Amino acid sequence: MNLTPVAIERSNRDIIITWSDDSKRRYSPSLLRKACPCALCKEKQSEPTIPTKPLALPVISMAEAQPLEIARMQPVGNYAYNIHFSDGHTSGIFGFTLLEEIGSVENASV
Repeated sequence: MNLTPVAIERSNRDIIITWSDDSKRRYSPSLLRKACPCALCKEKQSEPTIPTKPLALPVISMAEAQPLEIARMQPVGNYAYNIHFSDGHTSGIFGFTLLEEIGSVENASV
């Protein structure tokens, strides 16, 4: 059965999607960012985690140093959402199937 979102709401920094089967799933910004299916993120996920320079310290931008937020969500056709994050990342297209799989199920009292 292909589920589709029927409602989206914010709960603090998270979003909650109500699906066409009346289930609700919660998504934190960090969960969505880690699950980003874009080519850049897939490439980063496959890179080795061993630093090339042993004493090199990572550098992060000011946006990356702030708590991660979902800045905006836009529908992509009738099958996905493009999610913009506060760290500047905007290229992830999250298909409904992926969103259904990764969200944590909410109790009916939400």
